Amino acid sequence: MNEIVQAGGALAVRPDQTAWTPEQAAVLRQSGIKDQVTAAELSGFLHLCQRTGLDPFSRQIYLIGRWSKKDGRDVYTPQTGIDGYRVIAQRVTAQTGGTYGYEDTLWCDAAGRWRDVWLAEEPPAAAKVTVIRNGQRFSAVAAFREYVQTFPDGNPKGLWAKMPAGQIAKCAEALALRKAFPHDLAGIYTAEEMAQADNSAPTEERHLRTVQPGEGDPWATSTPERNAAVKGRSQAAQDFADTAAAAADQATVKDVYRQANAAGLLGATVKTVDRELLELGAYLIARGQELAEPHETSEQADEGVVDGEVVGDQPEDDHAAAVAELRRFAAENGIDDIDRDAYGALGAPLNDVSASAIRGLLAQLRGTAA
Repeated sequence: MNEIVQAGGALAVRPDQTAWTPEQAAVLRQSGIKDQVTAAELSGFLHLCQRTGLDPFSRQIYLIGRWSKKDGRDVYTPQTGIDGYRVIAQRVTAQTGGTYGYEDTLWCDAAGRWRDVWLAEEPPAAAKVTVIRNGQRFSAVAAFREYVQTFPDGNPKGLWAKMPAGQIAKCAEALALRKAFPHDLAGIYTAEEMAQADNSAPTEERHLRTVQPGEGDPWATSTPERNAAVKGRSQAAQDFADTAAAAADQATVKDVYRQANAAGLLGATVKTVDRELLELGAYLIARGQELAEPHETSEQADEGVVDGEVVGDQPEDDHAAAVAELRRFAAENGIDDIDRDAYGALGAPLNDVSASAIRGLLAQLRGTAA
């Protein structure tokens, strides 16, 4: 897995390095990665390059930044092309033995009829790809509407307009390959899968292009207005956390929780008194439980920060509901190991993906079952 990363040159990624060298960091910064990128994201990207054997300086794998309202900053996601997935799959098969191949790709029309070739002028409604690894079938269906990249008016753009069948087939192939090679492909998504993340996004919020020598890059730094807004939200969230840390009773924390919820700051990251980084909502719940009196009755506990009225608004509850819904569907449809299948489709355990991603997978499974 290290043939590529061991290539010569000052930028070569060594299997044993634990941080980016100054030379590597300079080139990554030129590619559009901002200074706001977290150390964890950079470290994770390095580990992913080492694990997959893909070279970031040959554009085999790259880090894309997109503005996240929830996090109040640009969140960076590793991406590659479908060819990168194929390279990894072939390399792993060669190293570990066994077999790897495909069944014919299928496309679905709006009426639910499947075809092995797409000749219509309009885009297909979905594509299905089945990867066969060591005799086991790993099938995945990608719906066109969930992945298509569009202009603000809703019309497809780029290759999604010129080659819609090929683009959606790549997405289905990526899903199937991630099922077949979950360990090797976890945590990295293809550009085709992530194209829709840029739908209707202002151009100043896209952060990947090469900076030419002497050229000022309008994407290299955030605008003063955005910086001020982000800083203000971060400080407000930290103020809520500090107030909760100094609180002497659970009622105060409950009041802080409701104020933070109203301000839309429960998902913001804050520092606790132990200098641990946590989401504000999770910290307030933990702090409220910490202040709960040991002799509280169950009725009194219902009045605390973790009562249904407050926690009902939490992302954790929505996530739990999504997981429960997925497990219920799996049980009703005879899916024996939904955790394994979900890991393959989503590239991460259920606990590490969003509720919306889980519901997206559920929609795909329901479409397949239908």
